Amino acid sequence: MKQKVIIAFLFFALSSCASQAQIGKELGKIFGSQQKSTGTTSENEIVSGLKEALTVGVSNGASEASKLDGYFKNELIKIAVPPEAQKVAETLTKMGLGAEVDKFTLALNRAAEDAAKKSKPIFVKAITSMTIPDAVSILKGQDDAATEYLRKTTNEELFNTFFPVVDSTLNLNKATEYYGEIVGTYNKLPFVKKVNPDLKAYATQKTIDGLYTLIAIEEKKIREDPVARVSSLLKKVFGQVGK
Repeated sequence: MKQKVIIAFLFFALSSCASQAQIGKELGKIFGSQQKSTGTTSENEIVSGLKEALTVGVSNGASEASKLDGYFKNELIKIAVPPEAQKVAETLTKMGLGAEVDKFTLALNRAAEDAAKKSKPIFVKAITSMTIPDAVSILKGQDDAATEYLRKTTNEELFNTFFPVVDSTLNLNKATEYYGEIVGTYNKLPFVKKVNPDLKAYATQKTIDGLYTLIAIEEKKIREDPVARVSSLLKKVFGQVGK
């Protein structure tokens, strides 16, 4: 099973930076007779099919995150009150202001869902830029090696792209206002340590982290169950590879 995934990732990496002749040559060196197992499936079909498979994995994660309640109702990626403000939320909830904290949390996650809509092109660009050394590193790595590759190559661009979206949505959903009220109320309490964490930067990075979490789940599916095919081309490609 793992071998199928290795072939998938390597085919994709090779397709991004080599001619069809070079692809055959490199695969011959690494897999020997494995390439013969593709039967009647052409190299073009294999390359296209495997590009599709990797893009589908990224698309699934991005689509899951960007839908309504994609963050808010998914406990794996739901964005909570910033760690520095957890005590604030707990204190205010005990004071009967839990509804205000809940409104803020909902607005925070709505901002994440809006920003996630802009993630797919950035991930796809990173995938198409993958080199053979990148692929080899992924193949020798852990089960989340591809996700970590994306984290390394996309985090900065995602942050810069997401930040203004998160900022705008936080303001639109009044999250910034709610947050100011919550922190302001707490900071007026006697004998408490004043807090004022950077809400926008926190929300932006947590949005990105949530996407990586979902992509890691998709990567795990690919590695463990490559027979999960979503098109006739993928069925043909994966049906031939590894026979």
